[in-house]
Amino acid sequence: MSQIEEKNLKDILQEVKKHNKRADTKLITKAYNYAVAHHGDQKRLSGESYIIHPVQVAYILSSIGLDDATICAALMHDLAEDTDVTIEDIKNEFSEEIAELVNGVTKLGKINYVSAEEQQVENYRKMFLAMGKDIRVILIKLADRLHNMRTLKYLARDRQIANAKETLELYAPLANRLGVYSLKWELEDLAFKYLYPEDFREIVEGIDKKREERLKFIDAITEEIRVNLKKEKIVAEITGRAKHFYSIYRKMQRDNKTLDQIYDLFALRILVNSVKDCYAALGVVHELYTPMPGRFKDYISVPKPNMYQSLHTTLIGPNGTPFEVQIRTYNMHRIAEFGIAAHWAYKEQSFLKGKKANVVVSEDKLSWLRESLEWQKDMQDPQEFLTTLKTELFEDEVYVFTPKGEIKTLQKGSTPIDFAYSIHAEIGNKMTGCKINSKMMPIITKLNNGDIVEIITSDNSKGPSRDWLKFVQSSSAKNKILQWFKKHDKQENIEKGKAIVEREIKRLGFSYEELFIQKYYAPALQRYNFKNLDEMYSAVGFGSIGASKIITRTLEEYKKDNKEDDVEVEEKIKELHKNENLKPKSSKTGIIVKGIDNCLVKISKCCTPVPGDDIIGYITRGRGVTVHRKDCKNIKDLFQDEGRIIDVYWDEEKQSSYNVEINVFANDRQGLLAEVINTISKSDVNLVAINAKSNKEKIVVIEMTIEVKSLEDLNHAQREIGKIDSVYEVKRKK
Repeated sequence: MSQIEEKNLKDILQEVKKHNKRADTKLITKAYNYAVAHHGDQKRLSGESYIIHPVQVAYILSSIGLDDATICAALMHDLAEDTDVTIEDIKNEFSEEIAELVNGVTKLGKINYVSAEEQQVENYRKMFLAMGKDIRVILIKLADRLHNMRTLKYLARDRQIANAKETLELYAPLANRLGVYSLKWELEDLAFKYLYPEDFREIVEGIDKKREERLKFIDAITEEIRVNLKKEKIVAEITGRAKHFYSIYRKMQRDNKTLDQIYDLFALRILVNSVKDCYAALGVVHELYTPMPGRFKDYISVPKPNMYQSLHTTLIGPNGTPFEVQIRTYNMHRIAEFGIAAHWAYKEQSFLKGKKANVVVSEDKLSWLRESLEWQKDMQDPQEFLTTLKTELFEDEVYVFTPKGEIKTLQKGSTPIDFAYSIHAEIGNKMTGCKINSKMMPIITKLNNGDIVEIITSDNSKGPSRDWLKFVQSSSAKNKILQWFKKHDKQENIEKGKAIVEREIKRLGFSYEELFIQKYYAPALQRYNFKNLDEMYSAVGFGSIGASKIITRTLEEYKKDNKEDDVEVEEKIKELHKNENLKPKSSKTGIIVKGIDNCLVKISKCCTPVPGDDIIGYITRGRGVTVHRKDCKNIKDLFQDEGRIIDVYWDEEKQSSYNVEINVFANDRQGLLAEVINTISKSDVNLVAINAKSNKEKIVVIEMTIEVKSLEDLNHAQREIGKIDSVYEVKRKK
């Protein structure tokens, strides 16, 4: 990553005019002067004048072709938060459109929240709702975050880590979802730099060492492809590019490889004039080099939901070195770089001339956002909202077909249950079975690209099972299942919720009649968006929100009328806050079983999970709960008895050690075993057992059991062993 040069108003105006010759430069200049006047002498932590930040944010947005209103909003995006300027002032001085954009990125004011975490999540909610109305809000927020990440060195280490983590978990996936790869890559690499500085430095130095050698390799291939494309009369622009540091790191982690074992660190990009030329160019490169099986992806005929289109293929070059080629048209390339911004700037702008420039985005492009806004309405629990939001943003897809040949795009790891609910809620609710590629299969089977899925339904179905929630991937499917249960069990939930609230009030030493009168509980209903008391009771009974949150807000109101009890009431509020943060007790194995304290828990020997693995519990007869990895080969058998599946999760605060079996495959040589043992001893893990055997072909298989504290420890040990000369594969035993 090169040092980004600081920009000024002149740079912004030049960039804006590149994309739109009719840009209102006077309006942008007015917004700049307004921001300068009101930020005044404010300074950033770097000691620089504050105005530098909004100017850089505005420049980032001008470089991806955003309109005048967005640039003005970017220049003034911190005024309502950090100065005495109000949204109303901006509306009067500029326009309602610009004021709404600024309002969308402005954090919430002083509201009494149960916790700082809840306040942060409410800020996310506000941002997403504003984004649903106008996508430009999130583009301003992404540019704001990017410039903050570029200047992260001025913050304390704990703030660097917190901001980098949030960027990697929320903002980079959001940029990816919107297809704005020009922002996504830099956000990821900057977050990586601050979260894992040692790994970052190792990759940067490792790539620099062999840069010349790799560039020669790429130059030779580029020339050969250029000559052959010319022969076929295909006009093309070919560029070589280094893969981004974080994508290399993820590949190393995913495949358990060292940097030396990853060959496709550089990729070629071929830009052509038409879709026909894309496929013709693909034919040329496949003729020149051998394609790697299973590594071809056609995102032109099946675009990603974020509008990305391209052909991807991995080829075997000279000396057996793999390299990647991406082929796309110039228009596809613009959309690949700027995503939804390109869609707005190039497709909608002409349509909007003479009208209020509100963003019009076609329904299919942001269907995931509409669904996100639907499910978030019913989530009162802040942590659940945030976890689901982060999961929803990670865009790993699987493409499957209906029996009529219609393509459905689902999240990776999706099951036929997800597929059924993606068609319609009623199909999911009446589902009794499924066929995958004409064969009857369990409804929790993970779907693969190209599968043809047929859902079997029955009008006599009793509805979905609660156990489905453990296996569905999409928030949309989870929400539809939860909606069914909320409606189906509503009366039962109301009664249960009321009993929980009454019990908690009694425990605190109050009477229900004394505390739960309308003027005390009404603000709680308003705060958590409940229409009436029954709706609130139903949510408590269902588990959507804890009774303590409702009672805390009610006590705040009660306190206003009962000043003499101030100290006692304050103590009760503190107690509720404390209980809110209490975690269930974990077992000796460092695993928490949902809803059960001090449960007997055993780690299954068939898949030996460690912290970091996705896990699920199985209630055994007389032996407590056995914990399996979710990808364990025995899960399908266990699921035959659905009632015995239970939610379990790792206690992040408890450090325990776990045995894991790994297999090492290597070419036999003198001193190999000693070197493996020596590497293990240096890797901060314990060697429990080891067994080595060699066959006639001089291939050695070393089976060993090591003791680790986390998946990270295990991956580190495997990577270190993988660096040993003659070792060609290190695998965790399934």
